[in-house]
Amino acid sequence: MKFNTLPGRAQGFSRLVMAGAAVGLLAAGSAQAKIEGDTIVLGSAISLTGKYATNGVHAQNGYDLAVRKINEGGGVKVDGKSYKLKVVYYDDESTPARGAQLAERLIKQDGVQFMLGPYSSGLTKAIAPVTEKYKIPMVEAEGASRSLFTQGYKYLFAVLSTSEQYLASAIDLAAEMAEKEGRKPSDVKIAMAFENDPFSLDVRAGVVDDAKKYGMKVVIDDKLPRDLSDMSATLTKAKALKPDLLIVSGHSKGAATAVRQINEMKIDIPMIAMTHCEAAKVTDKFGAGANDILCSTQWAETLSYEDEMFGTAAEFHEEFKANFEGYTTVPYQSAQAAAAVMVWKDAFERANSFEIDKVRDAIAATDMQTFYGPIRFSEAGNNIAKPMVLRQIQGGSYNVVAPSKWASHPLNFPREAGF
Repeated sequence: MKFNTLPGRAQGFSRLVMAGAAVGLLAAGSAQAKIEGDTIVLGSAISLTGKYATNGVHAQNGYDLAVRKINEGGGVKVDGKSYKLKVVYYDDESTPARGAQLAERLIKQDGVQFMLGPYSSGLTKAIAPVTEKYKIPMVEAEGASRSLFTQGYKYLFAVLSTSEQYLASAIDLAAEMAEKEGRKPSDVKIAMAFENDPFSLDVRAGVVDDAKKYGMKVVIDDKLPRDLSDMSATLTKAKALKPDLLIVSGHSKGAATAVRQINEMKIDIPMIAMTHCEAAKVTDKFGAGANDILCSTQWAETLSYEDEMFGTAAEFHEEFKANFEGYTTVPYQSAQAAAAVMVWKDAFERANSFEIDKVRDAIAATDMQTFYGPIRFSEAGNNIAKPMVLRQIQGGSYNVVAPSKWASHPLNFPREAGF
């Protein structure tokens, strides 16, 4: 039987889990986590409706697959006993204030003392002060904003690479292509359009920093509209100014809007890079119109990562597709969500305890290899062991083209427009 993947059905499932998990929690002391019989209860406020619903469901699916995999494999072993994992979900409606409210509810009313993160940096920024206030460890997989890790938080840990790294590699690639054409990297002209949210603005900061290193000129630096439904103003300017590289970051809706309007307006730019291609399912929606676009990714199934639980990255990819309908390519959001659950299992077993501070310290000492990549946390709580990669959509497939160390295919350059 496959899991449900539709947001509405996922929300209904989450309410059932919530109702069951909120009953009969047994306290084991003030410094001891609450468990439900033989079950360790994790909590998450996650976007099942609203503008982040697509990615929120991707993350929930990753959490659920890892929980099932762990439970079927014998569970989590602590102090000689085996425990199952269970997740209590609430729908944060893609709203930061709602997310913070629900995090408080999970902790104070439902007794959850181990948290999985929400989707997006904005929601994580809203929830982190709550978990920090109550000294509740949170392992998150979807909040990449570098500013999350400059606040001195002691209970926040992220398995993913931070946001300033997302599209910086596109700048290196543009410099490399310029040199191959006999041009200077400083001759490269860049157009940019970013959502006005913490994640995308941090992506922008990383791009700007790397562009400065090469002396590249930013000819367009726009913010996407709040509803992410129209970037024609940016593309009209791009037609006139003819940049060498267009960079877009606006989560799933922004990526879909960009690819749609690039084709509608017949925008011919040699290199286009953006975030959230897979989550937006641009190949399904736009076919050849998405070809040769560069997509930043935290993870790809062609990478040579491996662990004992899921096996290789490719094996995780196939297992995920076998469990969830509608996926031709597994979004990295799902992969990193699964990895976050794996961190919890590893930390519980190394702590050999449910004492919150002992578990928190075990998380901080994490040093593990997973199908998603290596995970090792800095003192600030971000993962410092895993690189970002760029995939190019080539004939409908996502192929790793940068960095060259991880490349499975050569880069198609310049981009061949699909219209």
